[in-house]
Amino acid sequence: MMRRCCFVAGWVFLWFQTTWGPTAWAADGRAFPTVGTIERADARFDKLVPPGAVLEKLAEGFQWTEGPVWVPEGQYLLFSDIPNNAIMRWKDGEGIRLFMKPAGYTGTAPRGGESGTNGLLLDPQGRLVMCQHGDRRIVRVEKDGRWTTLADRYQGKRFNSPNDAVFKSNGDLYFTDPPYGLPKGADDPSRELDFCGVYRVSTDGKVTLLTDRMTRPNGIAFSPDEKTLYVAQSDPEKAVWMAYEVKPDGTLGTSRVFCDATSWLKRGLKGLPDGMKVDRAGNLFATGPGGVNVFAPDGTFLGRINPGVPTANCRFGGDGSVLYVTANQWLCRIRTTTKGLETK
Repeated sequence: MMRRCCFVAGWVFLWFQTTWGPTAWAADGRAFPTVGTIERADARFDKLVPPGAVLEKLAEGFQWTEGPVWVPEGQYLLFSDIPNNAIMRWKDGEGIRLFMKPAGYTGTAPRGGESGTNGLLLDPQGRLVMCQHGDRRIVRVEKDGRWTTLADRYQGKRFNSPNDAVFKSNGDLYFTDPPYGLPKGADDPSRELDFCGVYRVSTDGKVTLLTDRMTRPNGIAFSPDEKTLYVAQSDPEKAVWMAYEVKPDGTLGTSRVFCDATSWLKRGLKGLPDGMKVDRAGNLFATGPGGVNVFAPDGTFLGRINPGVPTANCRFGGDGSVLYVTANQWLCRIRTTTKGLETK
């Protein structure tokens, strides 16, 4: 085993190069293996995912991949391997490296469950922000490597396990808080809040509860005009994507079901509504039953990128048109003809 110190975009972490672990392909220029199917339900889908597009498997051998984020400064992707309590880095031509461990749980007492980080994102200054399941908080990684806690409590009570997050253009952070990171889930004795919330952390640090009406809030994203907040609900009894009106003061107004996928589960499609991203035209790329489901802004189902395994999250990267997909034990990508809202 060879131990090195890695300096990336001002962050200092240790990574380990070994001869075992996750598998990556094509470091020597060979083609990546392709997986899954592309399902087209509407002609508009062809303008987003062109005919002939394929889903490439970039690496495998993880425990459960989640929370991808593209880092433009280094031209690489970070993603969470939740049960392994690690953040991995993938870069074209270099493959996989361990970027950070521990990542979501920094305690010393042994614990099981989904203890690692989940959602990862960059703040407006390009600093890494992490939703930590095990430590039950959201932290920012400063350029010198220090961690700053952005939020860990609501009204003095610890969060369940912050899951996914998105920044509004004014710098406010919106996030979801289901119980998946607690060792015993919703029944964990250490749970302090008896609901699953959607929250906002304003730039002054104030935490506001936006809604406690969702049973399992998960993925979260804004429409391009920021007048709508989309939130996925990963509840098999009511597997839906919700759309909330965003009021001028940043709180939420009326809500509607954007899409109800509960019947898709009965058809045997794998997965639940989870992470999502929006392109610049307002189309949703939403992971859930069947893979990455693509919806027009009016809610019309356009098509699906189906890896064939439960799919957790996705993120646009590269020049903005490459969609990276975290699917079960895999990291995948597909080249599109649209661009992500959060890419530059």
